[in-house]
Amino acid sequence: MGTVTTIDCHYFDRPLTAAAYLLTVDDEVAFVDTNTAPAVPRLLQALKESGKTPDHVRYVIITHVHLDHAGGAADLLAACPNATLLAHPRAANHVIDPSRLLASTREVYGAATFERVYGHIAPIEAARVQTIADNGTMPLGRRTLHFLHTRGHANHHFCIYEPDDAIMFTGDAFGLCYPVLQDAGTFALPSTTPTDFDAIEAKRAVQRIVATGVQTAYLAHFGPVQDIHGVADQLLTQLDGHGAVVEDALAGALDGVELQAFCEQRLHTLYAPQLTTGKRQAALKAPDGQLVMDLTLNAQGLATAVARARRKKQHPQSSSLR
Repeated sequence: MGTVTTIDCHYFDRPLTAAAYLLTVDDEVAFVDTNTAPAVPRLLQALKESGKTPDHVRYVIITHVHLDHAGGAADLLAACPNATLLAHPRAANHVIDPSRLLASTREVYGAATFERVYGHIAPIEAARVQTIADNGTMPLGRRTLHFLHTRGHANHHFCIYEPDDAIMFTGDAFGLCYPVLQDAGTFALPSTTPTDFDAIEAKRAVQRIVATGVQTAYLAHFGPVQDIHGVADQLLTQLDGHGAVVEDALAGALDGVELQAFCEQRLHTLYAPQLTTGKRQAALKAPDGQLVMDLTLNAQGLATAVARARRKKQHPQSSSLR
């Protein structure tokens, strides 16, 4: 049996919002997601507390290249000399040459926030990067890791399934489920941040995750979840709602700030029935809180999807981050 350690990365200096995972099987170790470069000391401390050393780390696995999942990959690889980075084929180029990824992230967060939260991100030597095809497998100790390409949140996203223990590391494909918001039963919401949101593909990803028979999903935001069907049902309903916002916006002519405001207002209306408890209301009213930030980023993702659909009509060959 493998051992999974949840590592609280204190993303944006907030506890219990973003996790990386340490998976140990026999004498081999894999990190799943890295969060940001400032989080790497936390990952290495968890490794030390597990009784392992950097020499035991066989893989650093990133579910996708968004920097709250892959920003620390270069620093972690530098500390783990035997490790290979495992990535989606569409993600590999962006860790080998991160310039385009860094530019798009700065655009979303602004230069000052980018420097404070993410810091310097170095390119990774191509020889240390291995891409994994859909349904590909890799050994870890006596177990086998299975990789499922899961679009919808990002075109460069995969999940990692270990069937013997029926566990899966889902990145952002199985939504967000913050512990502080579980005061009245399961509450999950999808992550539809820029730039690749696709409601149909996101629903397919959720359905594919459930179809494996997974019993514990390890979410990047945040922690292990065992109410698999409860989370899936919520996400499928909410993704329909997010898709409807995109379709309604496409039927109109709003653009820029007005389009962003429209998407934010619709998302707040969509989630209002689930945000009535004390803790959820408090999270919603905290202007700099994680839930508010997620709703804002989700709205940006919907607005980006609208703009992308409009561009596609004018320029069919246009594409998002690949």
